[in-house]
Amino acid sequence: MNKAIGFVMVGTNDLEKSSKFYDAILAHLKMKRVTVTERYIGYGFSENDGAKFYITKPHNKENANAGNGTMVALAAETKEAVDKFHKTALDNGAIDEGAPGLRSDGNYYGYVRDHDGNKITARCVIN
Repeated sequence: MNKAIGFVMVGTNDLEKSSKFYDAILAHLKMKRVTVTERYIGYGFSENDGAKFYITKPHNKENANAGNGTMVALAAETKEAVDKFHKTALDNGAIDEGAPGLRSDGNYYGYVRDHDGNKITARCVIN
């Protein structure tokens, strides 16, 4: 098994608000809720595949905060999916961190910050 990342987790101070936000934007990347507890929600492609991305209340019960220089990049199948991800995020209260478009590596990205300040991007590899 050659996987560098098993899953990604970002903190939130308001699980209900954050879950509505991520329900909306992750749908464009074909992800849905696959695990729900009082402390966290996991998103994946199917229940059988398991969660790949989590939003969580911090375990230490301190306030969640975004790491400076930290970013999560989520895979998108098309440029249109990146566009929809970005627009839906902004429509749901995200802060624009970079409009969708080609970047220096030749791929297509759209960047946002969620309600808790986490920097999230959708990325489509251009062949």
